[in-house]
Amino acid sequence: MYAELDTLEAKIRQVAELCHTLRQENIALRQQLLGTQQDNKQLATRLDAAKLRLHSLLETLPEET
Repeated sequence: MYAELDTLEAKIRQVAELCHTLRQENIALRQQLLGTQQDNKQLATRLDAAKLRLHSLLETLPEET
């Protein structure tokens, strides 16, 4: 009986440790995701600005005849 309780206690401890580890990993992944999303927004903004500059430059070129 005590051996079964000890085994159960060990398994519960393992599950609790795994839960803690997964929570920490989840927090880190959420932070990484936020950083990546911010980088993505910045790159999209830069891409839009480059598109506008390119369009403006293309309009200054003489048309082919």
